[in-house]
Amino acid sequence: MRKLLAYPLSIIFYLCFGLTLVIFHIIQWISFNVFGYKALKISVDWLQFFIMRCLNLLGTRISFYNPYNISTDRPLIIVCNHQSMYDISPIMWYMRKHHVKFVSKKELGKGIPSVSYNLRHGGSVLIDRKDARQSLSAMMTFGDYIEKTKRAAVIFPEGTRSKNGVPRPFKTKGLEMLIKKIPSAHIVPITVNNSWKMLRYGNFPMGIGNHMKFTVHKPLEIINFTNKTELIEQVEQTIVAAIEN
Repeated sequence: MRKLLAYPLSIIFYLCFGLTLVIFHIIQWISFNVFGYKALKISVDWLQFFIMRCLNLLGTRISFYNPYNISTDRPLIIVCNHQSMYDISPIMWYMRKHHVKFVSKKELGKGIPSVSYNLRHGGSVLIDRKDARQSLSAMMTFGDYIEKTKRAAVIFPEGTRSKNGVPRPFKTKGLEMLIKKIPSAHIVPITVNNSWKMLRYGNFPMGIGNHMKFTVHKPLEIINFTNKTELIEQVEQTIVAAIEN
């Protein structure tokens, strides 16, 4: 019965979701080309808000637990487990004061209304996972940008999404590079739960009636760790320990 109900709700969701992306693509283009980055940032923030409202059409609840008053005077490296594309909007909305930017694969930089435009023009980095030289150069430039602007870099060290909520081992090279290039940063671990259930049946129908949960853990100062391997291990253990089975 639950899956049967998911079909009509998914049709409504995709219509609203697609329309939201198209409308905000136009808004982003005008904002950036006429008014610049600040206007683009505002339009992208509100895009995330309306994407979450689209998810509500599926009976989705979203909880974002952040007990910490994280300063905007320091750059951040936000490290998360990755369960679906729907991880992204809550992080961008609830952490919006930090100007969230993503480490993304280059394929996402074209063909997706709103999403691709923001990745190309909003300060995120697109890497070619098949080209180590390009990836290294892009990550170094991105790290310098985050350090200079005191914004937030989001990285999903698993490298790909978990289809059942069970985390994959972290691939640490990208995170190591960010730590090296953003030495003044706080590292903010975030655990994502139940996002994978949005795609429990695949892309259609969508999962319905899910409670997506985001837990922000205590920020860690890079300068307090002489051994960066231990720092990364602690971050991974913190994130994984809070994943619900």
